[in-house]
Amino acid sequence: MPMHIPFPFNWIPTLPVARCQESPSLLKRAGTEKLREVFQKYASIQKNGEHYMTSEDFVRKFLGLFSESAFNDESVRLLANIADTSKDGLISFSEFQAFEGLLCTPDALYRTAFQLFDRKGNGTVSYADFADVVQKTELHSKIPFSLDGPFIKRYFGDKKQRLINYAEFTQLLHDFHEEHAMEAFRSKDPAGTGFISPLDFQDIIVNVKRHLLTPGVRDNLVSVTEGHKVSFPYFIAFTSLLNNMELIKQVYLHATEGSRTDMITKDQILLAAQTMSQITPLEIDILFHLAGAVHQAGRIDYSDLSNIAPEHYTKHMTHRLAEIKAVESPADRSAFIQVLESSYRFTLGSFAGAVGATVVYPIDLVKTRMQNQRAGSYIGEVAYRNSWDCFKKVVRHEGFMGLYRGLLPQLMGVAPEKAIKLTVNDLVRDKLTDKKGNIPTWAEVLAGGCAGASQVVFTNPLEIVKIRLQVAGEIATGSKIRAWSVVRELGLFGLYKGARACLLRDVPFSAIYFPTYAHTKAMMADKDGYNHPLTLLAAGAIAGVPAASLVTPADVIKTRLQVVARSGQTTYTGVWDATKKIMAEEGPRAFWKGTAARVFRSSPQFGVTLVTYELLQRLFYVDFGGTQPKGSEAHKITTPLEQAAASVTTENLDHIGGYRAAVPLLAGVESKFGLYLPRFGRGVAAATPSTATGS
Repeated sequence: MPMHIPFPFNWIPTLPVARCQESPSLLKRAGTEKLREVFQKYASIQKNGEHYMTSEDFVRKFLGLFSESAFNDESVRLLANIADTSKDGLISFSEFQAFEGLLCTPDALYRTAFQLFDRKGNGTVSYADFADVVQKTELHSKIPFSLDGPFIKRYFGDKKQRLINYAEFTQLLHDFHEEHAMEAFRSKDPAGTGFISPLDFQDIIVNVKRHLLTPGVRDNLVSVTEGHKVSFPYFIAFTSLLNNMELIKQVYLHATEGSRTDMITKDQILLAAQTMSQITPLEIDILFHLAGAVHQAGRIDYSDLSNIAPEHYTKHMTHRLAEIKAVESPADRSAFIQVLESSYRFTLGSFAGAVGATVVYPIDLVKTRMQNQRAGSYIGEVAYRNSWDCFKKVVRHEGFMGLYRGLLPQLMGVAPEKAIKLTVNDLVRDKLTDKKGNIPTWAEVLAGGCAGASQVVFTNPLEIVKIRLQVAGEIATGSKIRAWSVVRELGLFGLYKGARACLLRDVPFSAIYFPTYAHTKAMMADKDGYNHPLTLLAAGAIAGVPAASLVTPADVIKTRLQVVARSGQTTYTGVWDATKKIMAEEGPRAFWKGTAARVFRSSPQFGVTLVTYELLQRLFYVDFGGTQPKGSEAHKITTPLEQAAASVTTENLDHIGGYRAAVPLLAGVESKFGLYLPRFGRGVAAATPSTATGS
């Protein structure tokens, strides 16, 4: 007999913890009256003036699970018993409210599983309780587990009369599947050779570790054995690897210093594994063998690990106001679909740009007036000492609305400006991104530069109008300057005055901004790669600092070229002429005028614009078969209950408070612990009278 290899202690990643839609805090409890209103809506039984839910009321009607006509009524009753603590077949409002509170606890997943096994509702699990539930699972029906073996006796005693409390139950549940896997190996190796066939290996893994398999791994279980018999050490290492994939991801991030795109070798991850975990070299060998079988590559990155380990329904599922699937698969992406995708992005970009511009427009006005101020060239003195002085004088002399002078043409220009910039950047990035979703830095810079160049065609005319309206308030005149009069005065070619300087500013700005934003966003993502809206806002604002400040000289030149010079002020004929004259008359510091105002305007503006743009894509989700913004995709759904979780949590408004996490948590009981309950079976025809009444 082969020597028993101790199974390494496995840290279990938190899966799906009850969380707010976009908040790292725990779910907020629902109000009693609102919860009672929801309860009475679904309760079909009334006794002595009190309302009660049946099993079907709770599981099928309220939670929306087991909606098939031939549902398995035994599975429905098992799930309903989690909330039915009195175990009388009916759920009272107090029980309904108590379960809602349980769903808001940090360890809600384990407590939900515990109440599934606590058949008598006395706060403990007996051998009979445990055996009863296990025998009803799909796994036990395929690979029976010895409920009279030494493992069970170690927990429940030789006579199996010991009761297990909640804390002990969590360890029992954790150890149960590892013991089940080893027992399955022994059953396939009756002669005790220490080896099983590749097909037996596949059969065990598919059944016992079903909840840890992705399609890519499941389809390659036989191929990774290369036709050889599987030894017990290899089998243990393989199952340990599946259990430890979340830890493996942390090892990878440790080796790459947080990057999710770096390709690393086996030696690099071996070194990182030895310094921070108990991952064995055999497990690393299997990891690279699996990655090679799935992707045919000698190195791995984070996407390889995600493709090996299933992502579960977690705390960051964004509530979507709309969800449309434009194509069934990426292979169905036609030219027309790609045009629709660009139009979709253009529309969202227009709205996001308008929001960002409105928020920071007063800062933009101050920045423009500071840049247009010329020392000693007009009436011998400057109008504003600094940006704050400019702000106060605008409010004092022109009123609060003076801060928004020229906003309308700005908003008209922001739609094509931000929309075309965001759309072109996304389009070029999509074209230069490889199949794993990675893009080299030079491609990010190129995409940003293309985005900056494309916007000039649309925005230069509107920006010159905006600037002339912004500086018009500096001199008190009898007539009010309007946007249309400026357009008529300039003419078609005049609207493109300063276009070269605009290109000189916008191309490097976008080439700096978008790569910086992408990398900053990735650095601020959580361990699952998800970006909270506040991290999107922060990343957008941080990226705007170097981008806005470094191109300020080009912005000063553009402003001087586009503003009408008043009597006594220097005039410029072009970019080079303006550069020479500004340097000669005002010195190099003049090129950095308004830098602070520009940074304080551009950073928050792009932060607001980008967070609005990405949140709109999350809220109004359309799957065109292309890429979605990193850090925003919902995690992969792998089990039937998880598929129900996706639809129920986005559509059923009656799932309030802790019940927002009810379906995901029940899905977690399946996907994390492998406790798959039969979905089909006896159906309504065989239901008990009380259950039938509830249907």
